[in-house]
Amino acid sequence: MTRKLALDPAGLTGTTRRTFLRYTGTLSAAAAITAAVSACGPDSGTSNGAGGAGTSGSGEIDATLAFTLSSGLDPVNASSAVATAANQHVFEGLVDLDPITRAPYLALAKSQPTASADGTTWTVTLRDGATFSDGSPVTATDVAWSFTRAQDATTLMSQFITFISSVKAKDATTVEFTLKQPFTLFPSRISVIKIVPKAKTLNAAASKTFDTAPVGSGPWKLLTADANNGLTFAANTGYNGSRKARATRMTWHTTTQAATRVADLQSGRSQAIEAVPYINVKQLQGKKDVEAKQAFNQIFLMFNCSAKPFDDKRVRQALHYAVDTDSLIRTAFQGFASAADSYLDPANADYQKASTVYSYDKAKAKALLAAAGVSGLSIELVTTDAAAVTDTAPLIIDAWKQIGVRATLNTAPSSSVYAPAPDGLVSKPTFRALLASGDPSVFGTDTDLLLRWFYFGETWPQDRYHWDAASQKKVAGLLDQASKESDKSAQKALWKQVLDFVAEEAPLYPVLHTKIVTGWDKKKLTGFEAAPTTGLYFLGASRS
Repeated sequence: MTRKLALDPAGLTGTTRRTFLRYTGTLSAAAAITAAVSACGPDSGTSNGAGGAGTSGSGEIDATLAFTLSSGLDPVNASSAVATAANQHVFEGLVDLDPITRAPYLALAKSQPTASADGTTWTVTLRDGATFSDGSPVTATDVAWSFTRAQDATTLMSQFITFISSVKAKDATTVEFTLKQPFTLFPSRISVIKIVPKAKTLNAAASKTFDTAPVGSGPWKLLTADANNGLTFAANTGYNGSRKARATRMTWHTTTQAATRVADLQSGRSQAIEAVPYINVKQLQGKKDVEAKQAFNQIFLMFNCSAKPFDDKRVRQALHYAVDTDSLIRTAFQGFASAADSYLDPANADYQKASTVYSYDKAKAKALLAAAGVSGLSIELVTTDAAAVTDTAPLIIDAWKQIGVRATLNTAPSSSVYAPAPDGLVSKPTFRALLASGDPSVFGTDTDLLLRWFYFGETWPQDRYHWDAASQKKVAGLLDQASKESDKSAQKALWKQVLDFVAEEAPLYPVLHTKIVTGWDKKKLTGFEAAPTTGLYFLGASRS
């Protein structure tokens, strides 16, 4: 299996945002990015010595990822699968989420954030001696700038920190956050903002350069990044945090070709690969280490809700009921997926079953189409080119045929599917339906964040599936109300209302949640674990 995030240029909203993206270098399908940061790396990739503060290991880690780089690397807007995985190694937040356990841990913060009595002011102190990989110190001014910069509505991250009113540096190592209202998820939510040097991101021109040559305070620094040739990293010898690099260098090969990834692991070219094809799991077991983890990552259907007949939710519902998801999981996923009975995956700590569940019911699907006055429907189904999606699409088209709906396929890379208007396939007036995959859990697993990704703001609800204003307002109101709720049960009850509403409306809704299968060679790689999200992570991993 390969999984293509529907994140690639996603989340970037509005005309101003699209202009910003073009200016700061977000990639299109034909563009390649090369980060000219080699000069920032060590003189040699063979030694950074026991005396180096940032590493206690040696050797090189090689890995093969399931995607190619399709966005820039500036963390305020990075959206592609490869970029978000790379940034987990290159940058730090004040607090970060462990990529394996998803539990928060102190990164640039010296101690846990502290709140005022009314919960509207939070204070964070920085780790002593923290520096960026260029040697410059990380200051409270850099932190305040990173958050203030991310509040700009033209950035991807802005949608996740709408509860923040302002951020200021109280002194060189202390940052104060003023919130619009209490937000109980603050201590973990601030992980979405990675800290960048103000001096290198002060204006649009500087940000454009930074997008291809990022500088962070994490345990690794990026040497090169190319959409065709992958990425290379060196240990950041100045890093003094808790997740030191355990090797001197890393090379990430990138390919959407499943056979190539399997061959890389079998031949020893790579010690770990992402997205082991389901049909190869048994072949690799016993020879290599293979582990499947339930993930949020979903295969979803999205409809143009402003275009007939998909402005009628009964039509959208019918096309979900027509799919025999259990059969699809057995056939296309070899059992490595779970049918969606909620927007949340069953492994999520806040999972709640939705009131509407699209169990296979061909008769109900036909009845819904008849009630909506629809017959002889013929549409184009746009899909991304991820293998999991392209394997699924013919089965869905066949299922729709059984209820009298005919569909033709138009498959393209995510960058072409989601490109800004007028070029993107889903932005064209003729767009009607999309089958794709998405995994915003790379940014966090709390319900508020996951729901905001697809159902809040402009990008998805307005620019892509054109949801009516009343529905958007209802979801936004419930999410904002839940974000202020200090009682967990009351908060979950509000989230349940949203989960039920988006399930019933189905403007964009999962067909299934996949299991992510990772392969690695324990004889050559120690300290590595499979992640329940897109990407490979080597924080604490070393060569045997």
